[in-house]
Amino acid sequence: MPALSEYSNVHNTVINIITNKGYKIWYNKKNETYYAEKNGWDFMAYSPCSLLGIISIFEHKKPQSYKEYWWKDEGALVEENLSKHSHSYISVTEKNNKDEKHYKF
Repeated sequence: MPALSEYSNVHNTVINIITNKGYKIWYNKKNETYYAEKNGWDFMAYSPCSLLGIISIFEHKKPQSYKEYWWKDEGALVEENLSKHSHSYISVTEKNNKDEKHYKF
């Protein structure tokens, strides 16, 4: 099990993060979409987690003004090159379970 994944039980945390970053956030029930705005830059997504991801792109790119495709990275299409398999690692959840087993009396 991952340490954290996108699920409805993390939505409140995500909404608080977005709000604490200074964005106004709202939900359009008719379209089932979430919106955020700050300094005229507005964003839309289908979940709070996705909205935070979109905001992260904006904060990473730091555009000074709007232009078409301001968010786009040039170069290789990285998604096509993603590995189909996980690399070797031990999840913190597994490490925690081992520690609990080790220290149980």
